Amino acid sequence: MPRLSEVLAALDALWPPERAEEWDAVGTVCGDPDAEVNRVLFAVDPVQEIADEAIALGAQLIVTHHPLYLRGTTTVAASTFKGRVVHTLIKHDIALHVAHTNADSADPGVSDALAGALDLRVVRPLVPDTTDPSGRRGLGRICELDRPETLAEFAERAAKRLPATAQGIRVAGDPDALIRTVAVSGGSGDSLFAQVRAAGVDAYVTADLRHHPVSEAVQHSPLALVDAAHWATEWPWCEQAAAQLDSVSDRHGWGLRVHVSHRVTDPWSSHQSSQPSEPPAPSLHHSSHSSGAPN
Repeated sequence: MPRLSEVLAALDALWPPERAEEWDAVGTVCGDPDAEVNRVLFAVDPVQEIADEAIALGAQLIVTHHPLYLRGTTTVAASTFKGRVVHTLIKHDIALHVAHTNADSADPGVSDALAGALDLRVVRPLVPDTTDPSGRRGLGRICELDRPETLAEFAERAAKRLPATAQGIRVAGDPDALIRTVAVSGGSGDSLFAQVRAAGVDAYVTADLRHHPVSEAVQHSPLALVDAAHWATEWPWCEQAAAQLDSVSDRHGWGLRVHVSHRVTDPWSSHQSSQPSEPPAPSLHHSSHSSGAPN
């Protein structure tokens, strides 16, 4: 049975912390390096439900994609929800490790897992990592479909293949437009619109698209937009990452039992479709004063 320090070294080899963005907070949040590990749980979010699941599984390590403390903190008091997570983990001898933007740009990375979930063929990174001579690392991926589909068909593909969430799939574009090439970026992706347009793809799959960037994007070009929930676009990485750690465990003879959480930790809990209705009748406003405006 490996020690935590050995497993963490393997995780850092898969997703080197030095490849994370400067603003990011990756690496080990808590855990005793000398503790033994035989069960690992992968999840997107380091929330209380995941800590409780790890306890129920008997896991000694949780690996999440999202950081617990992205902007730092001055307290881990259990009266705060993040502090409660820390207290829970330490009380039950469970370590927490984060692979965030270093997993986004990895080979394979978060967007490779998203492309795989959608059954797309990866061609190259959307934003290549200039330090990678192989040209395989970087943010996002440019992909191809095996055969063209309409945007409506492609959106249905996304809805069927990605984990179900309250949001579902939002689409911007002509539903009859043919889709042959697709850019994908797990998580929030509207900062990459310029690179997506430059790539000349037919559609872009990402999450957290905001009104103004989307409004501008659809005016720029006929690029189709497919917006899935943030959690749904990143959860496929958990399965990919778990398989990577499984392979490491097999090579070293560790015998790790690696699990993937299927708990939906997307914060949105329900969705109500808008109901069409008759527009309100125009109201007439009368003034007792003449405006003096010309007729």
